[in-house]
Amino acid sequence: MDRKIEKKTWNSKRILTIAGIAGIILLIGGSIYFTSGKSKLDVDTERITISTITKGPFQEFIPVNGTVMPLTTIFLDATEGGEVEERYVDDGAMLKKGDPILKLSNVDEELNLATQESAVFAEQTQMQISHNNANQATINKLNTMADVENAFKEAKRIYELDKRLYDQKAIGLQEYQSAKNSYDYQVNRRKLAIQILKQDTSLVKQQDQQSQEHYAQMKAALALMRKKVSSLTLRAPIDGQLTNLDAEVGQSKTKGVRLGQIDVQSGFKVRVDIDEHYLSRVFPGLKGDFQFAEKTYNMVIKKVFTTVTAGRFQVDMQFVGEVPKGIRKGQTLQVRLALSDETTAVLVPKGGFFQQTGGNWIFKVAEDGKRAYKVNIQLGRQSPDYFVVTDGLNPGDKVITSSYETYGDIQELVLKK
Repeated sequence: MDRKIEKKTWNSKRILTIAGIAGIILLIGGSIYFTSGKSKLDVDTERITISTITKGPFQEFIPVNGTVMPLTTIFLDATEGGEVEERYVDDGAMLKKGDPILKLSNVDEELNLATQESAVFAEQTQMQISHNNANQATINKLNTMADVENAFKEAKRIYELDKRLYDQKAIGLQEYQSAKNSYDYQVNRRKLAIQILKQDTSLVKQQDQQSQEHYAQMKAALALMRKKVSSLTLRAPIDGQLTNLDAEVGQSKTKGVRLGQIDVQSGFKVRVDIDEHYLSRVFPGLKGDFQFAEKTYNMVIKKVFTTVTAGRFQVDMQFVGEVPKGIRKGQTLQVRLALSDETTAVLVPKGGFFQQTGGNWIFKVAEDGKRAYKVNIQLGRQSPDYFVVTDGLNPGDKVITSSYETYGDIQELVLKK
């Protein structure tokens, strides 16, 4: 009798097949796991920087360099060209207003001055001669007027007398008519003499006024010429220190060339260079500070020069309150220029992590301190020391802020002490 043989469910062939399939699945899963960024890396905590997220005062500022300058500077330019004939002081001298600095020689201007002086003297002489001639002519006319006036009075007297005698029939008509004709003639002659005298007076006055105006114009021109020649001697326009004097005896200087400057010793300002990137955010009134002799001093922007040169622009800052003792012209100061008011914010210290992450993520340390994993973050404003965290981290969190250059696509760090 035949016996039915039952087929085994888990034979060796099937077990080997299932094991092979499972191995392949594990291999594929492991590959996916390690290639999907879920890899880990052991790091020594002594080789990294772990920082704590804090909440505190934040003020956005930039470090800039400034040069100490006098508060007021007067530039000395040659108003007239010439050759340096004499130099009275040396560079760095302390001067009072009006002190001579140097003298330029300009023969053409000096000849022009001599010519103008001669012309003014000749005009003055001619004006005096014309005035004397006009006075003499007026005197002659006045003498003539006196004769006319006397003849008029005599003719009038005779006429009035003969008129009474004629009315009394004491004289004849012919004698009366002769007296009347003589009187009428003297009346007309007197009127003409008065008119001539008036015209002469007006003409003399007009000529005298024109002569005075012409003479005044010539004197004004002479004064300008004297001023031009006088400007050949350069003098200090204000009390201060002479600096940057560029003139040696024998040198020729053209009109308008810079000869030096006077630095007023009433105070200092700081000329600061700033990157053009901040041009729209910098304006008068912004504050800054700097360290000098282990003490902090405050400053404020007074003037912004908007001209950009080589990617930078300049501002003038003045001291607020106390001015540092011992500060000198030309000294370089490192100024912290505040771009915002002080606020309270969540802060993360700056570090090398930013170069690899761009501020989009960071390694956050787990609570047990044994590992660190990636978290997405958002950063806002910054200062030389901190970034403002706007999302992704809270005060008290610990993060790795040192460089991530060797981490590649590692998703998790295992922290080893």
